[in-house]
Amino acid sequence: MTPLKLILIRHGESEGNVDKKKHLELADHAISLSQKGRQEALSAGEWLGRYFLENNMPDTRTRFWVSPYKRTRQTADEVIRGINAVAAQVGEERKAKFLFDRREHINLVEQQFGLFDGIPEDELSERFPLETAHYNKQLEHEGRFWARMPLGESRFDVAVRVHQAFGTFHRDYDKKGINQVVIVSHGVTIRAILMQWLHRSFEWFEQERNPKNASIHMVHGQDDQGCVFSP
Repeated sequence: MTPLKLILIRHGESEGNVDKKKHLELADHAISLSQKGRQEALSAGEWLGRYFLENNMPDTRTRFWVSPYKRTRQTADEVIRGINAVAAQVGEERKAKFLFDRREHINLVEQQFGLFDGIPEDELSERFPLETAHYNKQLEHEGRFWARMPLGESRFDVAVRVHQAFGTFHRDYDKKGINQVVIVSHGVTIRAILMQWLHRSFEWFEQERNPKNASIHMVHGQDDQGCVFSP
C-alpha cells in the first residue's frame, strides 16, 4: 500500500486574528472566520482540487478530519467548496479523483488557554498573580512547551492529545484503505502533529513558527514535503 499522506490546513484568518478584543467577547471555539479568511480557505480548496486532479490515483481514498471549532468548520466548508468548483470543470470520468468524506475529531482543537484566554498579557499579573508567576517561571527557563495555562493546557498537553488521534488515522488506513487524510486545524495543533508524526524534539516545536492562515503542509509517510501552498 502507498504510505499514508497527511495534508494539514490551518484555518483561514479569523476575526480574533484581526481584532484581539474578540477573545474578550467570545469563547475561543465560537470565533468565526473573517471575510478574508473565507477567501483564503476557498483559495486553498481550489489549489487542493487541482492537486487532487493531478495526483490522486485510482486507489486514493481521502477523509477530512476537522477540528469542531467554528473557524475550522467554516474553513473546511470553504475548502470543500473550492475543491467542488474544480471538480465541476472536469469530465465525469475524472470525478473519482474528488471522492472524500468528512468527519470531526475533538483531539484536533486549539490549545486550551484556560484562565488566560482573551486576557491581555499586561493584565495577567494583576488578575492572576500567583498563576502568572508560576507560568512565567517556566518561560524564564525556556519551558514554554511545558508551561500549562491555569485551567488550560500546555503545548505538551496538545502534543499528547493529538498523538491519540493517530490511532484513528492508522485504523482507517489499515482497515478501510484511507490513505490520504486532510486535517483542518489550528497553528499550535498542526505544529504538535508534525512534531509527533515525524518524531521531532520539543526544541524543534519551539523554533518552528505557526503556519500561515489557510496554508497547506504535506507529509507523505515520513517524508516532510513542507508548506506546498500559502494564500
